Amino acid sequence: MILDLDKFVAKERPFWDELTELLRLQDENSDYKLTLEQAKRLFYLYQRTSADLVKMKTFAGEAETSQFLENLVAHAYSRLHEDGGEKIRFRPWQWLTRNFPSTFRRHWIAFALSIGTFWIGAGFGATALNYNYELKSDFIPPQFSHLNEKPSKRVAREEKQDFDAFQGRHQFSAQLMTHNTKVTIMTMVVGFLWGIFTLILLFYNGTLIGIVMFDYISDGQGTFLTAWLLPHGSIELPAIFIGGQAGFIIAHTMFGWRTNLKLRARFARIRGDLITLMGGAALMLVWAGIIESFLSQYHDPLFYPWKIGFGAIQLLGLILFLTFSGRRKPELSS
Repeated sequence: MILDLDKFVAKERPFWDELTELLRLQDENSDYKLTLEQAKRLFYLYQRTSADLVKMKTFAGEAETSQFLENLVAHAYSRLHEDGGEKIRFRPWQWLTRNFPSTFRRHWIAFALSIGTFWIGAGFGATALNYNYELKSDFIPPQFSHLNEKPSKRVAREEKQDFDAFQGRHQFSAQLMTHNTKVTIMTMVVGFLWGIFTLILLFYNGTLIGIVMFDYISDGQGTFLTAWLLPHGSIELPAIFIGGQAGFIIAHTMFGWRTNLKLRARFARIRGDLITLMGGAALMLVWAGIIESFLSQYHDPLFYPWKIGFGAIQLLGLILFLTFSGRRKPELSS
């Protein structure tokens, strides 16, 4: 596309000036509230200026005008997506049922990379244990030393023990929530290192899961394993994957592919999405901690089918929720 630069700038400059003025009114007076028509106009001007910025990229020598438009678009974007302090009322139910799943879907590629890295690690762990069973103790960290025990021996002991009802379960549940939240936040935060350690953490945790799965299944304890892990794992693992998703979003922002915006402006774009994803993951981990403490550790063979069924239904519900919740209903044409 070839443009007459002078005519293009002369035609579009009034719209840029109008957008600048609207933003100035808000910047100079924090109590200033746009009318509905002004808000619609602001959004229109933001879209038009964004399109102008794309067109300006065809002029390699117009760095100054392009820089001006980049700053203007970033400023408008921040205004359109800011929380507005006390001006906007936070609606928890709307946030949970609409904002969280829609934000998740908007970054589905980052989630696919997160879950893919984890299960590649799981495949590696299972293959390594199949190749040399003696490697098991080298992979299992000290805090999970009970997993070094032969699965059939542990299952026999666990199934004979009496479930201690609610004694100490609330403390155990709190510990699980704290630990899993730390893992999830760490998976996100290390995204600032260009995603390298996000990949490593996901791969490592996947390796541990792969080793445990292979160990129990090869020892004939697949039913116990499923009844043990599925009730809480159907929520806990997706929450960790969302942490990895957030980490990869940060990594992508650090690289700044296909944008000339400065780092600060790039992070202004994703700030709200990161908060939403981590808030949703935190809620999921709270629920997973409760389930793991009060249900997953109950090892009565008579209840295995019920536990597996509960975990399967829970996983299906989560998939449907993240896939369909918060979608806008199509408008009926008149």
